[in-house]
Amino acid sequence: MLSYLWLLSGLYMGWSLGVNDPSHIFGTAYITKMLKWKTIAILLCVFIILGALLQGKYGLETLKSIATQTNLSAFITAFVAATTVLIMAGKFNLPASTSQAMFGAIIGIGLVNHNANFSKAPAIMSSWILTPVGCILITFVLYPMFVALFKKMGIADNSGEMNTSADAAHKKRYTLILNSGVVLAGCYGAYALGANNLANVTGVYYGTLLNETGAIWIGAISICIGVVTYGKQITDKVMKTVGKDLVALTPFGSFLAVIAMAIIMQIYAVIGIPVSSAQALVGGTLAVGIIRRQLNRKSIMALRNTLLGWIFTPIMGCVLSFAIYYVVKNFFGFA
Repeated sequence: MLSYLWLLSGLYMGWSLGVNDPSHIFGTAYITKMLKWKTIAILLCVFIILGALLQGKYGLETLKSIATQTNLSAFITAFVAATTVLIMAGKFNLPASTSQAMFGAIIGIGLVNHNANFSKAPAIMSSWILTPVGCILITFVLYPMFVALFKKMGIADNSGEMNTSADAAHKKRYTLILNSGVVLAGCYGAYALGANNLANVTGVYYGTLLNETGAIWIGAISICIGVVTYGKQITDKVMKTVGKDLVALTPFGSFLAVIAMAIIMQIYAVIGIPVSSAQALVGGTLAVGIIRRQLNRKSIMALRNTLLGWIFTPIMGCVLSFAIYYVVKNFFGFA
């Protein structure tokens, strides 16, 4: 029974992910006051659990293969990754990548033990680029399609926003359709998060302390605890960077960015590589800004800070896990 105390940092990891990632899924809907936080939290928890149950198993094998884990190494890995994410999001207000933090932490301990497996590093690291780029391309495709659809319905202008010259009935129809679209996109995003990022929570314990069923349920529940306890506060902070400073997102832009994010995460969930919802959302948001020519000096500064966060997240995870594990192993005799 005492051996399961090693899972505490995994629960902390799940809590951290649940705290950080709601801002990437429903943050724009929340900041534009389309949905109340209570509604968002319920939708997130339901669909995160559903995604974890149906497709969460694919990424578990990937993280398991990067380095051989012991109870101690798994504990430190999860603790360091969670702490790195909270520092980036909570202190610096940056959309931190849980996947990058976890990868860096695993590699750091693997370097101490000389058992790091770099065979999957190219695929994982390339996803850090392909995720935002893929979201940009998807948004470029989706944007004109939905603008054309909404214009055909007589409810939107050339930008996809509500046609101000439309009558009250058309305006009401636009609001209903777009609000429904944002909710559906957010639910899809939550499902994709559960399917893709579950491995970041309990992947290091898979095959040692946990079997597949245990890894899925413990991971999903711990994420949901993070959502309901502190997700709202971090969403307020992070969305100032993504939803205001980078590009001033409208509900229509939010709808497209979240759909693009969910599609990319779903693809990588099937491949079995956990990716960053933060990177995906920034890609979709940036595409909306490019299409609408909304990027300015403030946008560039916000993008620069976000990119710096992506660079330093895996480095911080690697350095911290290396240092902590090295000290614990060599000076205190734990292995």
